[in-house]
Amino acid sequence: MKILLTVHQFFPEFSAGTEVLTLSVARTLIALGHEVRVFTGYPATEMLTDGERFDQYHYDGILVDRFLHAYTEMGDQTSKIEIGYDNHLAANFFERLLGEFKPDVVHFFHLNRLGTGLIEKAVAARIPAFYTPTDFWSICPTGQLLRCGGRACSGPSPDAGNCVVHFAANLIGPQVGKVVTALPDGISDALVRIARSPRMPSASFIAEVRALEGRLEKNIHRLNQLQGIFAPNNMIEALLLRHGVQSDIVIKSPYGINLDHPVVARDRASDSSPLILGFIGTLASHKGCHVLLKAMQQFSAQEVCLRIYGKQTDFPEYVAELHQLAEGNEAVAFCGTFRNEEIFEVLGGMDALVVPSVWNENTPLVVYSAQAAGCPVIASDVPGIAEAVAEGRDGLLFEPGSVGGLVNILKRLLEERGLLENLALNSRPPKSVSVYVDELLQAWRTSM
Repeated sequence: MKILLTVHQFFPEFSAGTEVLTLSVARTLIALGHEVRVFTGYPATEMLTDGERFDQYHYDGILVDRFLHAYTEMGDQTSKIEIGYDNHLAANFFERLLGEFKPDVVHFFHLNRLGTGLIEKAVAARIPAFYTPTDFWSICPTGQLLRCGGRACSGPSPDAGNCVVHFAANLIGPQVGKVVTALPDGISDALVRIARSPRMPSASFIAEVRALEGRLEKNIHRLNQLQGIFAPNNMIEALLLRHGVQSDIVIKSPYGINLDHPVVARDRASDSSPLILGFIGTLASHKGCHVLLKAMQQFSAQEVCLRIYGKQTDFPEYVAELHQLAEGNEAVAFCGTFRNEEIFEVLGGMDALVVPSVWNENTPLVVYSAQAAGCPVIASDVPGIAEAVAEGRDGLLFEPGSVGGLVNILKRLLEERGLLENLALNSRPPKSVSVYVDELLQAWRTSM
């Protein structure tokens, strides 16, 4: 079978959960004898002509076609927001790629900056197309369901007024932005209705407002043309259905991870100090590493140590904030990145993994990896994580953003003998990527 996988960014420059999932699926399919190709995106750092925005490279024996995107005018489009979710240039290239490669099936893992127009190209070519959402991007323009200031959001309001206000607040700045985003949705929706009136001038900001207002409807219309959507958890499934995705195409299927690498066992029955914690993930504010560092300030280096794994160059201002929080604390080490094949070795070097996300986190693959390694998970109590981590059984949960809540859990681990060992022994083995790929293959073949 010839399979085209699509993801918004890919190795070697990008290696977060979505990219790891895509690569794991690709490798498993190739091992089964299938031909796999990847279409992805990459942020361009210089001005390019339309014809210069596409290139090719090989990664791990996989041919990768790449779109060099940017928030700038390209093709026949001028709206930067529209270009982010409905990129005509990328869609036209994708159409040519389908004609050249002639895949039997297309599976989308992420469409940010590529656009949901790719779905229509696959449907027009009569190629079965499927989608695995790894965050909330198809519904939420930021992919995080967060308003300015960190408040949770349930999704776009009827006229996307809350999305418009969110984008405007980011331009104004965080202090004023918090006030602006407190504007009731009814008022912001009314402002959008005024902006989309044909009597309004064709100013650039009016075009952006109209692009945001039409985003959800266009995306949902295209999602409903798919043969199937593999929802990884109940929260994603409910979100899609609430915003208009047809229930008959939604398939509940948690992610699978690569279990072929050797697990490094750790003796968590030992009462030796210090307690070694780990953070593994993107060093961005929504991942909440700052919450963990603030909690670390309540303990001595003899009690708790922290190893932080993550790329430090993607969000330099936030990373600088993290270093400032860790300044003078000898218990904190920034350990950089590691190859995905080393995940179980890294987890074997810590007593517990901390996942302090401050957004409605989708299920992070690192949680499944920790469970496979028998490593207890200390995490924010958000739906995507709480569905995977059993409170008091194989992990402990605290209120998102609560430094005090995390401190109390760490004190429990230090004071309650046997708690860490019991959590480790109760770890449930996650689904393997081989089983996950079998589920994909079954759905793909059924659609043919």
